[in-house]
Amino acid sequence: MPIYEFDCTDCGEEFEKLVRMSAIDDVTCPNCGGKQVKKKLSIFASSSGSSSSSASSSASSASCSTGGG
Repeated sequence: MPIYEFDCTDCGEEFEKLVRMSAIDDVTCPNCGGKQVKKKLSIFASSSGSSSSSASSSASSASCSTGGG
């Protein structure tokens, strides 16, 4: 189950919750119990494109020296 970040529109609380995709509409705020919550775009999801490009560039620049004998 993925962890999602939410904002409560009733009280303004920001929170994270482990939730299944099928139950995402049933999330309630742990602070006020409100059901008016919005799923936020997580930082991990929004930066995944840049991290994969930097990982591939660092992997291509790394060399493995076995001493070749």
